[in-house]
Parts: sequence; structure tokens; C-alpha cells
Amino acid sequence: MSIFFKNTLLKWHDPLERDLPWKTTNDPYKIWLSEVILQQTRVDQGRPYYLKFVENYPNVKSFSEAPLSDVLRLWQGLGYYARARNMHLAAKQVIDHFNGVFPTFYNDLLKIKGVGPYTAAAISSFSINEPRAVLDGNVFRVLARFFNINVPIDTNEGKLIFFNLANECLEKSMPGKYNQAIMDFGALVCTPKNPNCMMCPLQNNCAAFFEKTISDLPVKSKKIIKKERFFLYQIVNREGSVAIQKRVERDIWQELFEFPVIEFNNQAELLKSPLIAKDCDNVISLKQTLTHQIIHGFFVFCGTKLQEDNNKGEVLWINSSELSKFAFPKIICQFLEGNYF
Repeated sequence: MSIFFKNTLLKWHDPLERDLPWKTTNDPYKIWLSEVILQQTRVDQGRPYYLKFVENYPNVKSFSEAPLSDVLRLWQGLGYYARARNMHLAAKQVIDHFNGVFPTFYNDLLKIKGVGPYTAAAISSFSINEPRAVLDGNVFRVLARFFNINVPIDTNEGKLIFFNLANECLEKSMPGKYNQAIMDFGALVCTPKNPNCMMCPLQNNCAAFFEKTISDLPVKSKKIIKKERFFLYQIVNREGSVAIQKRVERDIWQELFEFPVIEFNNQAELLKSPLIAKDCDNVISLKQTLTHQIIHGFFVFCGTKLQEDNNKGEVLWINSSELSKFAFPKIICQFLEGNYF
């Protein structure tokens, strides 16, 4: 069955070859850029970011020499900022430990900051055709449905089963092409919701299709419980200069900038703040949903004076026309798009 599976995927993929800039290169640096950018990111959203990074940092040396603040600003809007910080560290690591040459072999790639088995397999197979099977969300889904596997993918047992199956199905004579085929298939046909089963070339042998378990697969054992957090941002504008601070704690959005913020345990507590009680009509509320958290942001205009010190470090006074030069979380960007200054 694995032979039918791999041959069908390769045949399906031949005339497709999605027109994506990272598919035309075997440069491990550029493949690494694309793979990290596309983690937790749709292709249409990630593509312009990839092009911007390649334009600004055409090689790993230029990336390693860039200030972290510039990297974060370029990354702004993609979320999961730890990826950008790890990329910056990884670029320096390549310069220091690999003589500035981005590695291509799987085992070497695993030594790089932020590179796990999936990314290492992708880079090594796409750059030098090393026979390593990729295993990302698309691949988990395609394998789970075709073979009707109901073992949770986030357990040790499930990870081992899918790792072995992925490598059994891998076309070792053309691993790069096969890996690209199965990932594209998961992205375009065997999608998380509303998969195109009627046009699926694997349908006649798809176990989940016949068992009517498509919508149940893949299985995850852990349900993510999102923590809700409540931030009160003080908007202080002093003769055209706006107060901002850098987030330095080991928390979400580390190294990004924001308006001076006070965090409350719940919304009721926040709404009792004297800052809001003074002028409820002068408050703008926005929300940002992260993987494990929901951020409720309340923006209150405080005139020309910071009303409450949050003891979170130095306050910077930046001309409002210069704010675009700083990296902010998405919720702050949404506020700035309102043109309140």
C-alpha cells in the first residue's frame, strides 16, 4: 500500500509544482528561511515575509550581522516571535561553528538553534536529497487519514508510529520531491476542514474515507486551554512624542515594544482602574488570540503624563512619526492602524 501511496502522490504532484520562490533553490539558507517562516503560517501570508528577508539578508552572514531589533521589525505580524529570535541566534551559530557555511546534512542541522527533526529533514532533503522524511501537520493528517490511524499524534506512541510510517512511505530515490508532494497534498487536497475527497487520487484506497472517519483524524489527546490576560495600555502623547517600553521579561513578545502596560487578573478588576473610571468613553479595546493565550488590550488616553508607573524599565519618548521603525505585537499594530496620533 505504501508503494501505491508514494507513486500516486508523485504522479499527482508532477504537473502541479506550485510557483513558490523557495522551490526554485537548493540553497539551504533560503530553504531554512522559508521553513521557519511557514511554521504556523499560511503560504499566502508567509510569501511576502520570505521575499523581504531574502531582500534584506541575502545570505546567512548578512542575517547574523543584523541587529535583533531590525529582524523583529521585519518579522512583525507573523507572531511566534521566538522563531525570529532563534533564527538570529542560529545565523550567528552558523558563522561561529560552521565557518559561515549553512549545513546541509540532517545531523548537522539538528545542532542549530531552533531546528528540529522536521526542519532538518526538509532542508537536507530539499538541498541535497538526503533521504529524510518530513513530518509536519500536513503529513500527519494525510498519513492518519489514508491509513486510518487513530493513535494520538501528540503522544510518544503516536510520534513513533508516524515517524516509522513516514520513512516507510518515503521515496528514497527522490526524497525532496516526495516530501514536497505530500506537504502540498495536505495543504491543497487533504485539508483540515472540507478536504476535497471527491477529487482525491488516493480516495479508492483511503481507509478513513471508507470508514467515514475523515473528520476525526488526526487525533490529538491534549486540548489546548487558552489563558486570558488583561492589559491596560497607557497612551501618553507629549508634544508629538509617545511613551513606549521594551518587553524584557521572559514572556510573550519578549524584545518587542509596547505602550506602558499594567496587567490585571480579570476584566472586572481592570475596569475598576482609576485610569478607566475617569473617562470610560476614551477607551479602545482590542483582542489578540495566541496559541495558548487570549490577550484583551484596553487602550486609555492619558494626556501628556504617565498616570501610573508599571516598574517595567525605561520609558522611551518616540516621535509618533517614528513608531513604524519599532517592532510591536499585533495588538499594538492594530491600534496604530487606527491613526489616533
